[in-house]
Amino acid sequence: MSFIRATGVHLPSRVVGNDELAAAVGEPAAWIEQVSGIRERRYAAEGETVVTQALSAAQACLDRAGVTASDVSMLLLSSGSADRNVPGPAAQVAAELGMGTAPALDIAIPSAGSLWALCLAKQMAPLAAGGKVLVVASEIMSRRVDRFAEGKNTAILFGDGAASALIDASAGALRLGDAVLQSDGTGAEILHMTGSGDAARLHMDGGSVILRASRKLPAVTQELLTRNHLSADAVTRFVMHQANGNLILKVAATLKVPADRFFQNIARYGNTSSASLLIALHEFLEETPSPTGPVVLSAFGAGLNWGAMLATPA
Repeated sequence: MSFIRATGVHLPSRVVGNDELAAAVGEPAAWIEQVSGIRERRYAAEGETVVTQALSAAQACLDRAGVTASDVSMLLLSSGSADRNVPGPAAQVAAELGMGTAPALDIAIPSAGSLWALCLAKQMAPLAAGGKVLVVASEIMSRRVDRFAEGKNTAILFGDGAASALIDASAGALRLGDAVLQSDGTGAEILHMTGSGDAARLHMDGGSVILRASRKLPAVTQELLTRNHLSADAVTRFVMHQANGNLILKVAATLKVPADRFFQNIARYGNTSSASLLIALHEFLEETPSPTGPVVLSAFGAGLNWGAMLATPA
């Protein structure tokens, strides 16, 4: 078995409200909130990087768990916005944390990568010496989108941040259970990154992404629930990648559950890509440290990749 033992976050201090973006994208601030559910997001400061954010979130998680980096057997790091493609940030973060020669793996799946990392960590923790795997997601998407009118549908969405979860084979608030993961490379062109370093840019056909996600996320969630003999009504909380507030409402409606059953913090942070699921998970567990019923984690992202995972009270 594997459990979520602790979580941690790093949120940049700079808050960027819709008023600040409105002039750049040529739309009123009210329109931004209407189409996205976002009121503000965080932008990384000059000098902050995917690595520095990841280190801050990871150390916060370790401190909350009361363990040291040397107690961790593996690090899995999700990011689609790192400054360098090869090597990715995972090994550098592991080294700077003090994990010695413990394996460190990059998962470059924007938006959905942290879900993939949790699924892999669930499998690896019981096999690892010491039974602990650290999952980190760190994104600086504000540097991967251009803020101008032609790209407004993408520019308004994204913010920066990082989060981490310690997966432990022996104890934690939630036990990680069954998962359904799916991929479809035929849709890669609607959500992809081109270039590298400072020149890397996200390309997204927002309408197509929302259309596919609004179909595939409820379907994969229902598949997960059906094979675990659960109804959507039985789920205490749905914790989903915070892509767009309207998408969350569509998924809730399709599953026929009240929208307030879906945890939301997108109004405060925007879409932080693969970091968003773990930031939401952290805040959910802060709000509900001892969940009383099943929790479903889900995400949709580049690849295309999407999936859902079941977690139950320990």
